[in-house]
Amino acid sequence: MTKFNLNTLVRENIKGLQPYSSARDEYVSDGTEMIFLDANENPFENDVNRYPDPQQRNLKAVLAKQKGVQVDNLLLGNGSDEVLDLIFRVFCEPNVDNIISLPPTYGMYKVLSGINAIENREVLLTKEFQLDVPQILDTVDKNSKIIFICSPNNPTGNSIDKSDILKLLKGFSGLIVIDEAYIDFSDKESWLGQLNEFPNLIVTQTLSKAYGLAGIRLGLCFASTEIITVMNRIKPPYNVNQLTQKRALEQVLKTEVLSHEVTQILKEKKRLTKILSNVGFIDKVYPSDANFVLVKVDDANARYKQLLQKGVVVRNRTTQPLCENTLRLTVGTKEENEKLITALNEIA
Repeated sequence: MTKFNLNTLVRENIKGLQPYSSARDEYVSDGTEMIFLDANENPFENDVNRYPDPQQRNLKAVLAKQKGVQVDNLLLGNGSDEVLDLIFRVFCEPNVDNIISLPPTYGMYKVLSGINAIENREVLLTKEFQLDVPQILDTVDKNSKIIFICSPNNPTGNSIDKSDILKLLKGFSGLIVIDEAYIDFSDKESWLGQLNEFPNLIVTQTLSKAYGLAGIRLGLCFASTEIITVMNRIKPPYNVNQLTQKRALEQVLKTEVLSHEVTQILKEKKRLTKILSNVGFIDKVYPSDANFVLVKVDDANARYKQLLQKGVVVRNRTTQPLCENTLRLTVGTKEENEKLITALNEIA
């Protein structure tokens, strides 16, 4: 295994940075009734006049237990995009370092590399939407800090082969970020169980998909205590607001509801996949471990517009590498899927 040294990856200006210490960092309430005159807040109670817990302790305790990790291995962000941006800003020196992304994949890796003035070296997936490991390792140089892997992948829906990821974890001296936004819909194991084995592994997840909380914006980052500690140095003190923490805590405790909804989505995906295979202008339905299906059609631009005219909005992915003439269809409720099927048949 390639030797991994976290200290060589962290930007020099971050190593000695002293994080901002907020009033709620310096005094952590134990539930005792106190008079709070420390944070220059409005004293009139309305449920949100006080600053939120900057470390989201109650929510983290529940999430850590559910995910089988320690609280110190968890950082929460204002959506996964903030989590990813923090990773860039901690480890990548602007105009010096580079990252590796693997199109077709989640577009924010490229956007964030541009925002942070980091070179984005793209290595296309294979025709089977899997990693081209030799090409990835050939693209890496001494300034390559991070490889981003989305699994299950967006927009293709497939999981990335475990053995290929292991090769990169063992053969790359930088960080491997595995984006598991859709892991709750997959029968593949999460990489969270490998955190203790690979110090260069970061796993991100979200409450936007299976948990049904896209509107509150909450992203999860799992990594070694050392990596989380460094990321906390630059995390805004109140990046997860009180309403988000409260709503998330209520939802993550509804484990039976979550399980039922995921089961229903998977059931509908199976039914929808079978029907899509018989639609005349759909040439291929790609295997999916997510809550969406990628399909290859005869003319994606035309079919997209026709579906819009029928009142159905899908995602046209034809501009993405290896995805010419493809549409991405999210699995909806049974009623929504019926309307989609009706629209497809009418167009066909």
